[in-house]
Amino acid sequence: MGLLKFSNLPVNPLVGADWKTFKSVTKGQSVAPKKRGKFYLTKGICRLLSIFAPLQERKYQRLLAKEPLQHDPLFILGHWRSGTTFVHNIFAQDPRFGYTTTYQTVFPHYMMSLQWLLKPFMKVVMPSHRPTDKMELHPDLPQEEEFALQNTCPVSYYLFWFYPQRMREYCDRFLTMKQATAEEIADFKEKFMKVVKVSMWNSRRGIKDAQYLSKNPPHTGKVKTLVEMFPNAKFIYLIRDPYTVFESSRSFFTQTISPLQLNTISQEEMEQNILYGYKELYDAYQEQKKYIPEGHLFEVKFEEFEKNALEITERIYRELGIPGLDEARPAIEAYVNKKKGYKKNQYAYDPRTIHLVNEAWGDILDAWGYQRL
Repeated sequence: MGLLKFSNLPVNPLVGADWKTFKSVTKGQSVAPKKRGKFYLTKGICRLLSIFAPLQERKYQRLLAKEPLQHDPLFILGHWRSGTTFVHNIFAQDPRFGYTTTYQTVFPHYMMSLQWLLKPFMKVVMPSHRPTDKMELHPDLPQEEEFALQNTCPVSYYLFWFYPQRMREYCDRFLTMKQATAEEIADFKEKFMKVVKVSMWNSRRGIKDAQYLSKNPPHTGKVKTLVEMFPNAKFIYLIRDPYTVFESSRSFFTQTISPLQLNTISQEEMEQNILYGYKELYDAYQEQKKYIPEGHLFEVKFEEFEKNALEITERIYRELGIPGLDEARPAIEAYVNKKKGYKKNQYAYDPRTIHLVNEAWGDILDAWGYQRL
């Protein structure tokens, strides 16, 4: 069990950024007086660690930079709190799939060097479970790669975790990339490819026929860019009851993100940002999914997946032409059986919440057949 809780973390994840990225994302930002201690401790540790970042860069250039991937990735898409973690963990049971680990998301520049030193320390101090849904946390478990990207380049929507006052700006620039410059898009492509290659080196080095498994909600808004990078990629898209997504997102922002913030916004502004970001992400996906080749996309409601997880997982393997199902089935089945009876958070929707969701996302409720309350 980790020594610290999310509410007591003395630093935020920017401790693992390279110094150039740290300076870029923090330049000119507003830091609340009560958060300055956390900011300066994060800054000091980041500056110290960044001395060693060139060790990995040299190794990466020597071993991985010119090596092609064996396969284009499998991407799991969907808004936060839509069940993407559950689906990610299921597919990660397949030994063919490599992934970005929780350790790598915080320390992306210290995977090929210093992991032996930093990972044991991280294991001791990090919380053992996410406060929102009690999902297990461990340095070696699969994690969404956006956290690694935020510490690698300044083109990441997750900068709003630290600076929520700029959440809508980051949404338009980095979630949907509607306002991203050509240079920012190129930077994203370069740094994301590096994250993928280092992830595969770390998690599936030497595995024949290995493939990268991505679970990253922000990717949902940049499908066109992903297909440009990986023309043969496969995609799974999840959607979940929007009332649950809103309530769960609000809880997540309050319990998990709040302790990491360096400035704050009101509850009402946070709610409006959730409503705005969800709609922007949904619309971007609906517009861009046309770029996915036929037969490379599987869409499913999370409620249906959860009810028949093993059966639908097997369908995804077959319909997307993913090899290795027979070998992976025992581990997948064991994981699914272990999770049966897992008690999720139950939400009671008050009239105000119902009104907010109906007003902002009513067309999405109707399009996917969710009954309006």
